[in-house]
Amino acid sequence: MVKTPISSTQKVSKVEGIKERSNHLREPLATQLLEDTTHFSEDAVQILKFHGSYQQDNRDNRVKGQEKDYQFMLRTRSPGGNIPAQLYLTLDRLSDEYGNHTMRVTTRQGFQLHGILKKNLKATIAAILRMMGSTLGACGDINRNVMAPPAPYKNRPEYQYAWEYANNIADLLAPQTGAFYEIWLDGEKIISAEEAPEVKAARVRNHNGTVFPDSEEPIYGEHYMPRKFKCTVTVPGDNSVDLYTNDVTLVVMTDNKGELEGFNVLAGGGLGRTHNKEETFTRMADPIGYVAKEDVYDLVKAIVATQRDYGDRANRRHARMKYLLEDWGVEKFRAKVEEYFGKKVNPFKPLPDWKYEDYLGWNEQGDGKLFLGISIENGRVKDEGSFQLKTALRKIIEQFNLPMRLTPNHNAILYDIEPSQKPVIEDILHQHGIITDPKEIEPLIRYSMACPAFPTCGLAIAESERALPGIIDRIRALLDKVGLEKEHFVIRMTGCPNGCARPYMAELGFVGSLPETYQVWLGGNPNQTKLAQVYEEKLHISNLESFFEPIFVYFKQNKRNGESFGEFCDRVGFDSLREFSASYQLGSYNKSSKSRRNRKHQNRVSVHDEMFARLKDAATQEGKSMNQIVAQALEAYFKNQ
Repeated sequence: MVKTPISSTQKVSKVEGIKERSNHLREPLATQLLEDTTHFSEDAVQILKFHGSYQQDNRDNRVKGQEKDYQFMLRTRSPGGNIPAQLYLTLDRLSDEYGNHTMRVTTRQGFQLHGILKKNLKATIAAILRMMGSTLGACGDINRNVMAPPAPYKNRPEYQYAWEYANNIADLLAPQTGAFYEIWLDGEKIISAEEAPEVKAARVRNHNGTVFPDSEEPIYGEHYMPRKFKCTVTVPGDNSVDLYTNDVTLVVMTDNKGELEGFNVLAGGGLGRTHNKEETFTRMADPIGYVAKEDVYDLVKAIVATQRDYGDRANRRHARMKYLLEDWGVEKFRAKVEEYFGKKVNPFKPLPDWKYEDYLGWNEQGDGKLFLGISIENGRVKDEGSFQLKTALRKIIEQFNLPMRLTPNHNAILYDIEPSQKPVIEDILHQHGIITDPKEIEPLIRYSMACPAFPTCGLAIAESERALPGIIDRIRALLDKVGLEKEHFVIRMTGCPNGCARPYMAELGFVGSLPETYQVWLGGNPNQTKLAQVYEEKLHISNLESFFEPIFVYFKQNKRNGESFGEFCDRVGFDSLREFSASYQLGSYNKSSKSRRNRKHQNRVSVHDEMFARLKDAATQEGKSMNQIVAQALEAYFKNQ
């Protein structure tokens, strides 16, 4: 007996009624699409999200007393970031024909087109569908794009399994409603990739109430999920996907011969929150257990059914699965999942440490061919000045018909490149101002992310994509000023607290709270395995240098060998950072020495000339002061006494 997700007594959110009345995502969208208007009603906008689009307006063009400059953002459903050559060229053309002449790589491995008018929405989606792309389920209260490591290794079977199962999980949890093709292709059936037979069978298999029998939506029913639902599949050690931030993470587990055995499963991650609402918070996923490969689809369905039936449908701020895990605890959550699953979940298997990878530059893919990871600052594919990435990619893909994988850090990978093609591709990119050697990319830029924010996102409170380049320039100048020329760390920025660029896992996160004002989050690490914490509630960006100078100076003076900025902030604690900052005199530091304050009271230790020369060389190589190296050596010495 299937438990209905809608309580007969509890008041539910308005969106639940909109979904119920939509006839499985058809109305009022289908009717209003035919109307000669510039925008949709609020109810239709909610249903439009399930079809992969957000109604927006260009906030730069708002004029008091006039209608908003309505336009639409369209997002692709691209499991594992897979973008075939012809689909890429179609998106490129559509961005010029109907959009704002740019494309944006998302942090969930999809493409977004911006600036599409309502009258062109149907033609745009239809063109994507005819090139075997899709937008269905890219937004809305549903399983979103399924992520996977983008590296196209052909000689590492675990990566091939990650791609295969990312695609299969995406198919398993895709909406089954006929509304999508009815609305955008007038019911026309197009040739699409064939689903795996085991996925088809799993979708309708009813384990203890996981499906609605005889429903157009066997897994979702009339009300779909309480909120968005995010999945990823990765391999041991590869944290290119920010695995702890997803509702469900599957980790491919193979035997010594590279054969797939099963998956470790984590659940309950999520980053969205609301300012000044302490009941909303960031959360990392918890280990749930291990599942054999033949049972993985049933376990995923069991987790989805648990959230579908017990997630909060009254308060949308409390509706993500992370709150269910937080409220219930892992043991109760696992027990409920096991009721749907029909058996116990096996214990979680040991894993190696996680490491962030971005796969930039030229790499061997394991079959004699190459792949090339291209850094795309803030994910924006555009032509601007001497930077002509959009033109360069179009030329390369037209000439060589190369497939692409988008990365979770909004970069792109071209692959299946013949070695003979490398010089031509290099030449095209260099002619259009694109760097291919990651060592030549400013590392603060390489490891940064920003959400679009203004002018298109209606939720933006502060700038993000347009502001971050200038902020990075200022941070680099400040690091150079205090003698940290070689230092870099993960910076992420969002224009609101929803966390689309995942700032809460960064070493330094900026989260918009007011115009030109940001929360500052510190304490994440380079491999994205620890949540940052709020250090400052409201920093006006004009005060950036005076705010960070003492923090960077303290870091330079006290960091341990090999310790990153985020790890340092976490180790010493925020109280120490604040105490040092409070007593620090701005401008008192110069990069050739420590602060000159109280120099006459410094204690001195003498060493012979040869030792002094070796100490000076070591300090130069490690980017530290000689005093710091001596202090660390003495601490280690006395610790062992």
